Order: sequence, then C-alpha cells, then structure tokens
Amino acid sequence: MRQQISLPLKYKDKTIKNAYKLDLVVENKVIVEIKSTLELHPVFYSQLLTYLKLTNLKLNFILILIPHL
Repeated sequence: MRQQISLPLKYKDKTIKNAYKLDLVVENKVIVEIKSTLELHPVFYSQLLTYLKLTNLKLNFILILIPHL
C-alpha cells in the first residue's frame, strides 16, 4: 500500500508537479480516496475519474467518514 502519491498535471508543454494527490493506492490496483463529509459531492466522482485516467488503473473506492455531530 502506498499513501499520499503525487501526480503531475501536463498540458501541452507545461507540467505542474504534485498537482494531484491520491490518498491511497492498494496493491497497485485500487485507488482509495478518504473523505470526511456529510454529503457525497459530484466532484468526488470527477476527481476519481481523473485519477483513473492519469494512473491507468481500473478500480477506485471512496471511503466516507461522517463526522460525529
């Protein structure tokens, strides 16, 4: 398992190092994103789709931690 993996953003001839940060990658097969929120926002799906495209992985998982109120 690897954690806090940085990914670059490349556009034309420009590169931004550490533009994205994956929470966990398990067995080099599954991206796990950990969120602490009361709601599941559509941007979370977009974020994971971007990570899948950048890493060429096929599986992802969002772990939602609901804060105690």
